[in-house]
This record gives sequence, structure tokens and C-alpha cells, in this order.
Amino acid sequence: MSSTLRFVNRLEEGIIAFLLAAMVLLQFVQVILRYVFSAGLVWALEATTYMFAWMVMIGISYGIKAGSHIAVDALVNALPRGGKRTLGLIAVFLSAVYAVIMTYGGWNYFSTVWKIGVMAHELPIQRWILVSVLPLGFALLLFRLLQLGWQIIRGEIDGFRVANEAADAMLMADDPALAAVPDDGARRSDVR
Repeated sequence: MSSTLRFVNRLEEGIIAFLLAAMVLLQFVQVILRYVFSAGLVWALEATTYMFAWMVMIGISYGIKAGSHIAVDALVNALPRGGKRTLGLIAVFLSAVYAVIMTYGGWNYFSTVWKIGVMAHELPIQRWILVSVLPLGFALLLFRLLQLGWQIIRGEIDGFRVANEAADAMLMADDPALAAVPDDGARRSDVR
């Protein structure tokens, strides 16, 4: 893995972790202020909403990388390897088309808000800064989809890596020691 890709991976994870911690801390402070001091931060809800939006937009691409999206793949699993790869490439292509459309739409919205110079409602910040995650997040999703498509073409994987929570739960029910296995991005059902 190249150092640039490793940097992007760590940056993605770091931003998600930072945003989650910041949201929790901000809401904790807000609860204390409201119930203890009968006060509050006017801008806390809007800030949390934008942080959540950023976390989701970056988390979508991270889910592709980590294989944590869920899917109904009973039909795909019944196919031979070639069929799985073909359907995987079709799914990647359609998802990439969606990502391109959304990146374009996100860019249009971002550039319009930038040109107009609209401020956020409660935060003292230009709104274009807050909505810049739209083209960024969908472009990152497109990047992850292209990576996935390349892995399918090279034969490294058959299709989307998706979470199989039912198999994971059954595996942990059979062997409770697996519940303590750290998640390194691999599916627990692949451990055996």
C-alpha cells in the first residue's frame, strides 16, 4: 500500500473519530448546561447536525473500504465466481455513476452557496465551508468504488465486501472467544 493511500486511510479514520468525539462532547456540554445551569448553546444543534453530516459523508466511503455496508447477497452467493465478479462490476459501475452524479450536484450546490456568500444560521461561519463535504464525500466514495472495481478486475475479490452480521452472530454464538477478536477490517465469518 502506498504512503499516499495509507495517509488517506488514516485521515479518513481520524476525521470520523474526531467528529464523533466532538459531537458527543458538545452534546454532553449542552445537556449539562441545560439541566444544571438552565442555559445552553444556541449553535450546538446546528454544529452537531453539520458534524454528523460530515461524519456520514466520509463514513460512506470508509464503509466501502472496510466492507461494513450490509447487503442482501443470497442470490449473488449462489452464483459461480465469474457471475459474482460480473455482478460486482455492474454494481460498482452503477454505484460509480451515482457517485459521479452526486459529486456534480454537490459541486453545483457548493459553488452556488460560495458565490452567494450565505452564512450558517447559528454558526458564525460561511455555509460553503460546511457544505463542502458534499462534493468531497461523493468524490471520496467514487475513489473507493474505483479501488473496489480495480480489485474485482484484478481478481483479488469477487465483488463488494459486505458485512454479514447474521453469520458473525452465529459464529460468535458457537465460539464466544471470537467476540474478543479485534476487528481488522476482515469479516469475522472469514476467520474459520
